[in-house]
Amino acid sequence: MRSRFDRFSWLPVAVLFALVLTLPTLATAQTRGNPICAGEDVFFNPGNGENIVVPSGFEVSVFKSGLNFPTAVAFRGDRHRFEVFVLESGHGLPSRCNDETSPLVGGELSATNPFTPDILVFDESGNRIRGPLAKPTTSGVGLQPHGPAIDIAFENGFEGGRLFATDSNQAIRAVGAQNNSSRIVTVNPQTGQVTPFITGLPTGDHPAEQITFKDGWIYWSQGSTTNSSVVGRDNGGGANQQDIPCQDITLSTNLFDSGGGVMTSGYSPFNTRRPGAMVRAFESATGRGICDGAILRAKVNVKDPKSTIEPFSWGYRNPYGIRFAPDNHALKGGLFVTENGEDERGARPTNNSPDRLHLAQQNPDGSPDYHGWPDRFGFLDSTQAVFNPVGGPGDDNPAAVVGKPVQPVLAFPPQPITAPLALEPADVAIVGLDFVPNSFVHGPVKRGAALAGREGDFGFSKANGSPEEGHDVQLINFSRPGEPLQLQLQRFAHNSTFEQAFVGQIHGINRPVDLKFGPDDCAYLVDYGAVRDFGQSDPDSKFRGANNGPLLQIPGTGVVWKICRVGEREPGSEND
Repeated sequence: MRSRFDRFSWLPVAVLFALVLTLPTLATAQTRGNPICAGEDVFFNPGNGENIVVPSGFEVSVFKSGLNFPTAVAFRGDRHRFEVFVLESGHGLPSRCNDETSPLVGGELSATNPFTPDILVFDESGNRIRGPLAKPTTSGVGLQPHGPAIDIAFENGFEGGRLFATDSNQAIRAVGAQNNSSRIVTVNPQTGQVTPFITGLPTGDHPAEQITFKDGWIYWSQGSTTNSSVVGRDNGGGANQQDIPCQDITLSTNLFDSGGGVMTSGYSPFNTRRPGAMVRAFESATGRGICDGAILRAKVNVKDPKSTIEPFSWGYRNPYGIRFAPDNHALKGGLFVTENGEDERGARPTNNSPDRLHLAQQNPDGSPDYHGWPDRFGFLDSTQAVFNPVGGPGDDNPAAVVGKPVQPVLAFPPQPITAPLALEPADVAIVGLDFVPNSFVHGPVKRGAALAGREGDFGFSKANGSPEEGHDVQLINFSRPGEPLQLQLQRFAHNSTFEQAFVGQIHGINRPVDLKFGPDDCAYLVDYGAVRDFGQSDPDSKFRGANNGPLLQIPGTGVVWKICRVGEREPGSEND
């Protein structure tokens, strides 16, 4: 997910029990509510996606609806008969209303708890055939109870093999307990039994996220543990772990003000001052090769995969979507990465920071290339006036930073900076992506294109424009192989009115977090569902209960949409 921030105070159990007496009666089948916090109900009726606009020659349908916070989809089989694995992520956003331990949802080991992760398995027609699988268990052979789980993928693609997943205890309430809780695990696709593969990965604002495979390696996106490389009050009140560099770095002399006399250096624990210090690669990690704000990889067929971890690319805030391009592509089989930019919050708040698109690759000497974070936001240095904080509900100490340049964390970059391929608008939260099969080529979709979900903002800042971008699907076209590399970006699927379906009470998209093509060459768009947020960009999306707090998840509002090419195929567009 795009943003994680401070854990809010939690109500006593007695008060939680009292809430059940005031839960609203759902007036219609078009309403869903949060079972822990009364009154936070929302409109939910995806229909057939009648309010989703796609180009001529494509159609949208609902593959499955009524899901609990889905974040990923994986497939096994061929175009005629296949299984669809859907990961429900559990508690992923820090509102007290999302408490997976609450007795109102049965506690963290309940088989029906919407706030703990699991996997559902459907056939190609959307009929459930197994699940929920991998629910948390007392014996520890399920996914971690506190969530979120982020991604699932088969090591051999549609041919199956081992099913891998990423999970964490990022949402745990105990102070500091989320640190280094991210894992990569394997899941038995029949029984759901979970076996750890790699443990002890960094966990803060972002856990271990998407995974992919190539040439005997597993690759995953490892997001930063903070918003902008400084531990602030937005990071568990300062208890969460600091960021871990992938190479030796030298800190600037700048300290960042959280108020109350707390001053913190980058890449350091909360309230730790070490101006000008050298920070060694992998400092504070649980093993060599482990760092964050990075793409990491490990050998997939060895006895001890953790000992083989190495950084492939780094210098990102939150690299989320990762997908290898085809070999006969403008990117020449390279790893395409979506990155989520910085928020207006914490000890080093940043306004108007763009999301980015990157090509990740190791240097010829085997070291990771470097993409500029935390001091380069896209093509511009952090000190450019366009990024000056304007003040927001998530800032640690607005008086110290509003209207002032965002000061650098590093004295100098560890190596030359690899620029992004393209920039996205601020706060679109571009996430999971996939390259289109040739049979999907039509109209604006060119051969070699990619489609990417854009989850949209969480209301930290005002809207990024009118119409607001995000809560949609983007089409990314590339120049042809051998030509100068160019990217062309445009919206592919979006709601006809209102950026979020629950706000406009329409049959449409809320928060698309992943997109993958199935064996049938249709795009499966994973929609996380409705979330009540800060409301800075859309007041109607704001949480209603004065004490409930933002980022309140609404169970049962997740959808997997299906977007298919219809009509005659263009000459030469069939799969090779």
